[in-house]
Amino acid sequence: LPLVRGSVRFSEPPLEQASRPSVTAPPARVQVLLEEAKDVLSDWLDSMHGSEVTDNSIFSELPKFWEAEFHKDMEALNVLPPDVLTRVSEYVPEIVDFVQKIVDNGYGYASNGSVYFDTVKFANSEGHSYGKLVPEAVGDQKALHEGEGDLSISAERLSEKRSPSGHASEKLPTPGDVTTWGPRPWRPGGALAGRVGGHGGGRRVLSSRAWPPSQAYFENDCWVRYFLHTGHLTIAGCKMSKSLKNFVTIKDALKKHSARQLRLAFLMHSWKDTLDYSANTMESALQYERLLNEFFLNVKDLLRSPVEVAARFEKWEDEETELNKSFYKKKAAVHQALCDNVDTRTVLEEMRALVGQCNLYMAARKAARRRPHRVLLESIARYLTHMLTIFGAIEEESPLGFPVGGAGTSLSLESTVMPYLQVLSEFREGVRRIAREHRVPEVLQLSDALRDDILPELGVRLEDHEGLPTVVKLVDRDALLREREEKQRVEEEKRRKKEEAARKRQEQEAAKLAKMKIPPSEMFLSESDKYSKFDENGLPTHDSEGKELSKGQAKKLRKLFEAQERLHLEYLQLVQNGGPP
Repeated sequence: LPLVRGSVRFSEPPLEQASRPSVTAPPARVQVLLEEAKDVLSDWLDSMHGSEVTDNSIFSELPKFWEAEFHKDMEALNVLPPDVLTRVSEYVPEIVDFVQKIVDNGYGYASNGSVYFDTVKFANSEGHSYGKLVPEAVGDQKALHEGEGDLSISAERLSEKRSPSGHASEKLPTPGDVTTWGPRPWRPGGALAGRVGGHGGGRRVLSSRAWPPSQAYFENDCWVRYFLHTGHLTIAGCKMSKSLKNFVTIKDALKKHSARQLRLAFLMHSWKDTLDYSANTMESALQYERLLNEFFLNVKDLLRSPVEVAARFEKWEDEETELNKSFYKKKAAVHQALCDNVDTRTVLEEMRALVGQCNLYMAARKAARRRPHRVLLESIARYLTHMLTIFGAIEEESPLGFPVGGAGTSLSLESTVMPYLQVLSEFREGVRRIAREHRVPEVLQLSDALRDDILPELGVRLEDHEGLPTVVKLVDRDALLREREEKQRVEEEKRRKKEEAARKRQEQEAAKLAKMKIPPSEMFLSESDKYSKFDENGLPTHDSEGKELSKGQAKKLRKLFEAQERLHLEYLQLVQNGGPP
């Protein structure tokens, strides 16, 4: 309370001054002051009038609202909903009985209305060990208080504990709490649960304090078999904090990148290491998505080509045999990586390498004017699709590649639209062939406009290849428009650089021509700051102080004089032949 009052007194004068109508303070400064004062005022009001709150609905409506927001965010991220959702407020009677059993077993004690877990008794008991998850954190009081969310613990509260490392299993109800939790002797404190197979969450000290109460209840020394605690998430290298104002909500992140792109960014890092959410991180995810998507689109185009059933099963050459061997090696490497601490980073790298080998194979086939092997590439593409579906990077069941057109529409959209696009592509190829034969450039320009300007607006990409059928790809419209804008930007940059290079060449040629015009007898006469006397040919003989030049200096100037002689002679011949004057 003294801390809150001190903050209020400190912020009160500037806040009052900025809020006065007569003061011409910038509106933004007033808003910043009001925003910064919210937390302080909320703490102060809660300390002064919190006990007067008796309406239970406010304690349920706020959690319900944010719980709903959480589920909306998870759905937007394509995170599957839980089968069971446990709310502490629904298990208060069971928690009270649980804590009572810990006290009965001798590992808990009541003090000033609260119940504390006796860490010393637990650590000294046979069959138990305290802090075995993070031994180095035992005794770190600052970390323990921060983990319990009690940074401003008072000396009075601290004196309630038998040991500074003791933590609250149940807390003394504050005024107003009794209406929240019902007529119970305490309100929930630390983490309480029975034996479980796995424990997930963030990396924090409190995790080491979560399991002793359950072991004290069941009198065992193995509450959790496996701990899966993820690394921290940083924003551009910094920890998220109010002071840095660098909080990024899930909704904000989804405005810039899709759920798939965010998921790929996480998959490209180890789950146990720190992940830095930054422009570079997301650019890596975008490049990875583009690589996979282009591969899927190329395979889809290959599979759409009409081929008789028997012709689909072609003879395997050495290239197909090697690619198939590599395919099975990559599958084994993916399985091994997943068994090795769920190493998704290595999995995605193995998948990237497999796609790269497929692209090289298809490029070699295209260069040889031969079609790639359909069945082999389809098997690889389906495997990659299966893995991406497991990882949640594909939102719905898709036989091959990323869905197009949004959830629930991709299969029907592609199967409905693609036959018409294929007909349009074949018609365009025929028109272009006739236009080239009869030399009608206007028709070729219209065909290019259809490919470059019209179809991209509909999310359709046509790729022309000399001597091969046009490739038709149905892609995300916005992504295609961004590609077109990037292509235009690159072309504009090339044009600008070309013009800049031409301008520099002109300037260099003009400077060279101006130098060629100067007769050698006059080239040194303008340098009076360096030389004071010249001979009959215009060569300097004395420096600016009247001293005769040395033989070495004179020799150097003679070479420059002779070079200018040749340059000026070249200019005279140029003028004689009708060149620029």
